[in-house]
Parts: sequence; structure tokens; C-alpha cells
Amino acid sequence: MDTTVGIGLLGAGTIGGTLIRRLVQEHDAIATKTGLDLQVRRVAVRDPAKRRAFDLPAELLTSDPAAVVADPAVQLIVEVMGGQTPAGDLVLSALRAGKPVVTANKALIAARGPELIAAAEESGVSLLFEAAVGGGIPIIRPLSETLAGEQVERVVGIVNGTTNFILTKMAEEGADYATALAEAQELGYAEPDPTADVSGADAADKAAILASLAFGTWVGPDQVYHEGIENLSAEDLAYAAELGYVVKLLAFAVRTPAGVSARVHPAMLPADHPLATIRGATNAIFIEGPSIGELLFAGPGAGGEPTATAVLGDVIDAARELLAGAQVAPRIQFSPSALVDFGDITTKWYVRLEVADRPGVLSRIAGEFGRADVSIKSVRQEGEGEGAVLLIVTHRAPEVRQRAAVQSLHDLDEVRSVGAVIRVESAEA
Repeated sequence: MDTTVGIGLLGAGTIGGTLIRRLVQEHDAIATKTGLDLQVRRVAVRDPAKRRAFDLPAELLTSDPAAVVADPAVQLIVEVMGGQTPAGDLVLSALRAGKPVVTANKALIAARGPELIAAAEESGVSLLFEAAVGGGIPIIRPLSETLAGEQVERVVGIVNGTTNFILTKMAEEGADYATALAEAQELGYAEPDPTADVSGADAADKAAILASLAFGTWVGPDQVYHEGIENLSAEDLAYAAELGYVVKLLAFAVRTPAGVSARVHPAMLPADHPLATIRGATNAIFIEGPSIGELLFAGPGAGGEPTATAVLGDVIDAARELLAGAQVAPRIQFSPSALVDFGDITTKWYVRLEVADRPGVLSRIAGEFGRADVSIKSVRQEGEGEGAVLLIVTHRAPEVRQRAAVQSLHDLDEVRSVGAVIRVESAEA
């Protein structure tokens, strides 16, 4: 039996270049372990003349990605070019041509997942995207296959290594945001334009995918509320530590009686929570369910080597199915479900205020929270006189009421500024 599978790559940057190098250098070891003869046949790149870290004959490189998809010598497509255009249409063309596709493109899967999954099923081929959410962490298969029979209740994750690195630097070394970001860029953890990472948009794409797979109802990225870390200060992270918390940018996918909720924002976690110990550029995803209890998946979530490992695993699976000629059954069915507006979710808030240190200030502030029907759990004052700071932690209340209370503080003469607002994750009310 011929076990050769011709592979075409769309993109050869950090992930694609690492994958090509491994397919070439580790070809014999992969063949021995899997019985597959994986051959790189065509690679689409922006500049075929550019010097690269992998060694391939020049005739295998092309600047025309459509030519890779159409090449009869290519049976399997790997899309690692990123973005939705032209990647989405290229992936769709490959699937409709009966060629399985492996991708690490979270933005594409989040935005066009249902369309692409339907095309794969119609053609009886695979669309695999293990690397799209957790890099080297296996999470797509556990959610869509191993836990398919579990009524998952909650998925919470640190799914962006850039922001976790920045927050770790700020919390442990007292670095300001700009300094921590610059170091992340210098080390290659952050892009020259880090907006997608630090704004929470990257994590929102991943939260959409996690929610869709966990609950069997497709959640689009535009249905995921997100905030980033740009307004956090080392001061707030230090205050959080004094209160017994660690601040992380978290992606949430939660099943509620009213429907599914998906969101991304900074959150204060109790210091003994499993996710609170995740440092640096590491990613981690925490899953809760009635039968499994709690599961934690952790590991490197970014970088060429970890992500290429996940892509390679998908390539091997897709190649096996291709050679077996199997009709690939849909790994999970999606059905409509109500999506809960974030304003209706109950949350706890930490609010830092710079205030005038004079009698009656606290009662005025407490009155604004009371008018919004938000109860205050604790108040702590730092400093005196012109440097007075109030740290307020509320009890749980609907998000919309918390926002209304804090918004009203801007109009008080006694409040000089409303600093950071961070949601607090804890079991108590």
C-alpha cells in the first residue's frame, strides 16, 4: 500500500517554517512511528527568493497560494498564513476539492467555522485546528471528542501568552505596562503591533471556539465581549496581591440557565486557584463538569515549536484518514442556543479611586453604589491627603448595575479619577 501523502503549505513563517523543517529533517522518524510518507510538495510564500531556515528545492516555492491548492500532487493542505483573507477562500476551495485542511488560524475558524466545517463534512474530509486555541496544548480534541458526552459547565483559560507574560512581569517585578510589553516584543512573545493580543481580541477568537465546542452551539467572535490589559498598572497588581489575588487576562465560556456566555477580560483570581500559578508565556485552560470535576490543561501556548507540534499531529491524523478513505464523521454537532448578554451576568468588581481625603467622601461614594443597587463588600484606604486612594470590592450584582455605579462616580467632585476596574473571581457572594 502506498502511504505517501503530498502536503501543500500556505505560509512559511514561524509556524510553517518550523513545520517544514520537521517534516524534512524528521521524515524517517515520523515514517517509522506512523507508517506515513509525508512529502512537502508545494509551499506558498510572499517572496520565493527570500532566504529561509528550511532547505527545500526552489521549484517547490511559489507566490501563488491558489496554485498550491490546485496542484494535483498535493493531497493535504496546511494553512498557516493567518488572517481571514485570502486564507478563508483558499481553505474553502481545498475542502470543496476533497483535500483535508489543517490550520492554526483561530481568527478564521472563529469567524467562518460553521461554513468551513460544513464544507469539510460535505466532501468527507477533515478540517482540523488543534493549534488554533492553545498552541501546543491539546484542547480541541478533548473538548470535541473525549468530553463530547460531558455536560461541560464552564471553561476558563489563559489563552494568550503575550498578555500572561506582561502581567507576570508587572506582578512579580513591578514593571510598568510599557516596559513589560517592550520586553515581550524583544523576546518575540509580542508582535510589533501587539493590539490583537493586549486588547483581548486574540483571546476573544479563542473563547468563541472554546464556547462553541464545549456547548455544541456556535458562538461567533462578535458575540464575545472583550477587554484588554492596556489600562492595568503595576500598582493594581500589587494591591490585588495584598488582597490575596492574582490578575490574569481570562477567556470565559460558561453555561448558564439562560444560555451560553462567552467573554474575555482581566480578572482577579484567588492566589490558590490553579490558573493563578500560571506564569510567563504559558497558557492554561481549566474545564469544569459534573462528571469530570475539574481538569487543567497547561503548557506552551505560543511559538513555532509547540504550535508546529500541534499542527503536525493534525497532519498525521488527516493523512491517516485520507489513506483509509474514510468518510469523516462530524466530531460535534452544533445546534441553536440562547446567548446571554454580558450585561446580565453577575460579577464582582474591584475599583480603584483617587479621592479627596475629607469627611463624607465615603458616604457619597457608597450612596452611588446603593442607588445602582450594588452592595459594597469591602473598602480600603491607601495614603492620605492629596494621595488618598480607595480600593473598593463589591458583592455580586448584574454587570450592567456595576457599570452604572462606577460611571456615576465620574460625576462626583470628591472623586479625582476612576482608576482600574477589574472583575473579581471567587466562590463567595
